[in-house]
Amino acid sequence: MDNSSNTGSLDRFDRKIIDILSTEGRLSITELAKRIGLSTSPCQVRLKRLQDQGYIRGYRAILNPEKLRLEHVAFTEVKLADTTERALNAFNNAVLKIPEIEQCHMIAGAFDYLLKVRTTDIQAYRRILGETISNLPHVANTSTYVSMQSVKDAGP
Repeated sequence: MDNSSNTGSLDRFDRKIIDILSTEGRLSITELAKRIGLSTSPCQVRLKRLQDQGYIRGYRAILNPEKLRLEHVAFTEVKLADTTERALNAFNNAVLKIPEIEQCHMIAGAFDYLLKVRTTDIQAYRRILGETISNLPHVANTSTYVSMQSVKDAGP
């Protein structure tokens, strides 16, 4: 008996579903079932369970930054003046409101956060840095690293 639905562990079918959907999120349930070697109904039940248990959080479109004129990527190190829980929460909540910040990671190291910021060009980044990022709660200083090329990205 398969007890993966009780324990939260993943079997080979679950792992295949996750692997396939990580690169082809729009695949029909019929095609997904065929690829993993199950009929449609059991595949659909597994997919729903993976979603309900939080293994699959959602689906999204992977956008083309060139077409959208958002090719400029900079990584910004942020050092905070205050790292109390209250200060961290204030910073985190403020970052969530800035669309140009594509990713935000709390870092264990010489600085507190690493931001991935996507803009149209260096002038737009400079404005976001000076007017927005530098004015986030508790920011003491920043350092910027401009990406020259993305060698590997999560998208296709």
